[in-house]
Amino acid sequence: METQQETRGQHTLTEIVSQPYGWGKAYEQLVGRRDEIMNAWAGVQPQQIIVTGCGSTHYLSQTAAALLQGLTGIPARGLPASEIVLFPDQVLYRPEETLLLAISRSGTTTETAAAMDKFRSLGGKAVWGITCYADTPVGQESDFMLLTDMAQEQSIAQTLSFSTMLFTAQGVAAVAGEHDLTPLGEVPKACEQLIQSTYGLATHWGTEPGVERFFFLGSGPLYGMACEAMLKMKEMSITHAEAYHFLEFRHGPKALVDEHAMVVGMIGAQTFRHEAAVITEMAEMGGKTVTLVPGNANAGHVTVHLPDHLPAWTMPVLYLPVVQSMAHARSMEKGLDPDNPRNLSAVVFLDRGDLG
Repeated sequence: METQQETRGQHTLTEIVSQPYGWGKAYEQLVGRRDEIMNAWAGVQPQQIIVTGCGSTHYLSQTAAALLQGLTGIPARGLPASEIVLFPDQVLYRPEETLLLAISRSGTTTETAAAMDKFRSLGGKAVWGITCYADTPVGQESDFMLLTDMAQEQSIAQTLSFSTMLFTAQGVAAVAGEHDLTPLGEVPKACEQLIQSTYGLATHWGTEPGVERFFFLGSGPLYGMACEAMLKMKEMSITHAEAYHFLEFRHGPKALVDEHAMVVGMIGAQTFRHEAAVITEMAEMGGKTVTLVPGNANAGHVTVHLPDHLPAWTMPVLYLPVVQSMAHARSMEKGLDPDNPRNLSAVVFLDRGDLG
């Protein structure tokens, strides 16, 4: 019989490397339901969009909202579900004209279900859901639902589920904005190649001796990815980690950069010049730097090169496997179990009625 020590981290590792499969299945679903999505969108005709979730899916909502606004031209915001419940007057404007997109791995997260309740009670126009489980509040109580059951996980920290739900949200944004879905179909294969070519590098940099804190930088749609990378490093490896917009990092936080800091930059193709300059500055200050960049340009000490022929809206998920693997490797190196981070559970349950 295998001991816990021998099996620790295996679920998370399997879920990280199986992401190409999950995304491929999600793409098939998006293609098959394209007309259904377009008809549902036409039936709502929202004047604004709120995307919501908790924890990882809150960070997902930030990226999804940026893509929805960019691809549809309709104002969109990503909010924690608790803000909708506790501060509706401050975060909701004309709910009768608004689409709420609720995202939850389990479909049962109390704050997300309560946010749906609050939104409906205020006359919200429609609720859409993305979840890995159909027979749940998000699955059953949404007006339109996209099921990502191919991404169900055994680990507490989200990897496969997060990226597959994000991949689905990227597809929904493209369909709603009447963009061609075909480029998204190339992303699963690109992910497979990326995992194969970078796993050793990610393991090396995730376990770099002397590193005590991590800073993840991303701007625009990639800020949500930087936040998710920060959360994965905290959850799996119990390591100090923070996330910032690139140029904001100069405004105070860079004071923490020295030889014990690693700065991981998620650089966008259109913003390379400005963001690479931040990485260069941090390297000159003594920080260790890793960057993810579309194309062949380099920045900092080591650069992971992402595809540069795909539209920008398809790219956010491709920034995830490297940082997930870094967090997993660091957790394993520290003798922890990334499948079961301390003090955490897969779902946070509260009394739904108390949040109403």
